[in-house]
Amino acid sequence: MRVSFDLDEVLFVSPHTHKTEPPLPFPLRLFFAERLRLGTPALICELQQLGYEVWIYTSSFRSENYIRALFRFYGVRLDGVVNGERHLREVQGNRRTPLPQKLPNRYRISLHVDDESVVCSWGREYGYAAYQLNAQDDDWKDKILQKAAEVRDKELRAHPPQEG
Repeated sequence: MRVSFDLDEVLFVSPHTHKTEPPLPFPLRLFFAERLRLGTPALICELQQLGYEVWIYTSSFRSENYIRALFRFYGVRLDGVVNGERHLREVQGNRRTPLPQKLPNRYRISLHVDDESVVCSWGREYGYAAYQLNAQDDDWKDKILQKAAEVRDKELRAHPPQEG
């Protein structure tokens, strides 16, 4: 099962409003100014140890290489990245009618974590589970682990593994 996270105001947060991971050492922090929400590397690693793929799905136009490199410096290997450019190319394509800015189910993402209520509400219409996260919350990691387990259990009940 795949879990994706938005970046801005979800994993990239301000140290003035949220608890954050320590900044990267000099000179890396000159190139990677974003600060990760406290517990982000530990949560991603725990999800992966539990068998989940962890993706970033952002409408920002930061390059995939930039995003992957930033997380690597925090000891995290991402399983996939969808940025604004990739979304426009692969999801929106040449369609005249605009699609939502994120459609996680197009990438077989079962749970998407975002700060925008509209993105979370689209989940019901477009077939993915969403968890809204924006404010400082000391229990955010546990809540996401619980939501991921609920979504996985629901998917397993709907599509039990085939025997033999």
